[in-house]
Amino acid sequence: MGLLERLRKDWFIAGIVLVIAAARLEPAVGVKGGPLKPEITITYIAVSAIFFNSGLSLKTEELTSALMHVKLHLFVQIFTLAFFPTAIWLFLQLLSITPINEWLLKGLQTVGCMPPPVSSAVILTKAVGGNEGIVVTPLLLLLFIVRRYIRDWLERKKPPFGAISSCVLLMIIYTTFCDTFANPNIDLDKFSLIVIVFIIFSVQMSFMFLTFLFSTRNDSGFTPADTVAIIFCSTHKSLTLGIPMLKIVFAGYEHLSLISVPLLIYHPAQILLGSLLVPTIKSWMVSRQKALKLTRQPKVPVKV
Repeated sequence: MGLLERLRKDWFIAGIVLVIAAARLEPAVGVKGGPLKPEITITYIAVSAIFFNSGLSLKTEELTSALMHVKLHLFVQIFTLAFFPTAIWLFLQLLSITPINEWLLKGLQTVGCMPPPVSSAVILTKAVGGNEGIVVTPLLLLLFIVRRYIRDWLERKKPPFGAISSCVLLMIIYTTFCDTFANPNIDLDKFSLIVIVFIIFSVQMSFMFLTFLFSTRNDSGFTPADTVAIIFCSTHKSLTLGIPMLKIVFAGYEHLSLISVPLLIYHPAQILLGSLLVPTIKSWMVSRQKALKLTRQPKVPVKV
C-alpha cells in the first residue's frame, strides 16, 4: 500500500498529529478568548454537533433485531462499563507509587470509563463477519426521534457522518492542545508518555485475550460470531464521544490535554491491534463455525 493511499485511509490519525503540531506552533489561535472563540464554538456548537451527528447516524430501525441479543449486550455493557474501569482503578493504585505523570494516570482512568465506540469496533467486527448489532451510549436515545422524521432523506443522501464527526473532533483536539501549549506550567516527560503507550497496548491485548477466553467457554452460550463482537466491542473505547465528554467534565482544568492523551493514544492503538488481528480472528471463527456445524449434523447409520 502506497503512502498516499495509507494517508487517505488513516487520515484521521494523521489529522490528530497535524492539529497537535499546529497547536504547538501557534497556540494563541485556539486558546480561550482567541480568534476561534473555543469557549463558544467548541464548548457549545462543536460538542453538541458531535452528539447530534452520532445520534443521526444510528439506524434505529435496526435496534429491534439488535436488542434480541440480550445476553451479548449485557456482557459487553457490564465488561466495558463495570469491569474495565474497576480493573483500571485497581491497576492505577499500583501505578500511583511510580513517577508516571499523575495527570496521564487520571486520563487512563477516564479511558476505562468511556463507552464503546460506534465505529471502529463495529467496522472490525463486520470485517471478520461477527455480530455487529451493538447498542451504544444511552445519551443518544434522545436523538432517535429526529432520525425517524428524516430517515428517507438520510438513506437517500447517505451523509458522511463519520467524516463530519472526525473533522469536528479534530477542532476540539486542536483547541484543547492550544490551551496546553499556551500554559508554560505544563510539562510532559517522555518517560511517562512511553510508559503510558506500553500500558495501553498491554491493557488492550490482555482484555481482548480475557474476553476471548470467557466467551469461548463451553457453558458461555456464545456463538463464534458473538465472540468476535465481544472481543472488539468490550475492549474498544470511543474517541468521538470521549473527547467531548472530557471537554465537558473537565472544563476549566489546565491539565485537560494531559488527561486526554491516553484516550488519544488508545484510539489508534485499538485500530492498529484490531486490524492486525482481523485475519487471525476471522480464520478462527470460520474454522470454529465449520467444526460446530459438523458436530450438529445427524449421524448416518452404517449398513452392515
